[in-house]
Amino acid sequence: MGSIPTTATPATKANAADTFLSLIQNRRSIYPLNKTLPIPAERVQTIISESLQAVPSSFNSQSNRAVVLFGAEHDKLWDITAEILKAIVPADAWEATAGKMAMFKAAAGTALFFEDQTVVEGMQAKFPLYADRAMLQFAVWTALEAEGLGANLQHYNPLVDQKIAEEWNVPVTWKLTAQLVFGGKAGEAGEKTFTPLEEKFKVYGA
Repeated sequence: MGSIPTTATPATKANAADTFLSLIQNRRSIYPLNKTLPIPAERVQTIISESLQAVPSSFNSQSNRAVVLFGAEHDKLWDITAEILKAIVPADAWEATAGKMAMFKAAAGTALFFEDQTVVEGMQAKFPLYADRAMLQFAVWTALEAEGLGANLQHYNPLVDQKIAEEWNVPVTWKLTAQLVFGGKAGEAGEKTFTPLEEKFKVYGA
């Protein structure tokens, strides 16, 4: 009584939703990574490029951009980041920071995510409530996880923006938003805790 009428859902559709939810639940931050990819690099490129095309954007603005670095180019990114950080991190804290840089460098690659500010500014002029979104990062991360890779998302922008733009010929209108480090899994994700569902979920009218 008082519930919303429903129709039977075919098992295949229900299973598809469960599969999607399972992929979301399995997406975790994995930091111990190595350079042995469980899939070809070309497959990684396909996942990222197709996500770039398919992920929705506010008002279909299509402002997302991506640059993918493998091998020596990936290593160079984290050498550059380490060099920048060493100039500003206190000496007594450098050992821990250097360890993190080495950990990221040990991975197989990094996907750099950008937003084209020419598009963003144009949309903001038309729609003042327009804002940045991280759906592309989430989609790529989840898809790579589904293919057996490990990944973790970093945000060393804006410290590294200028050097990245110079090194990889990135247009000046592309604003760096995140760096997704990926590779073969050399360890497991840490324990994940959740706040109680009842504190953040409500239903009315069902």
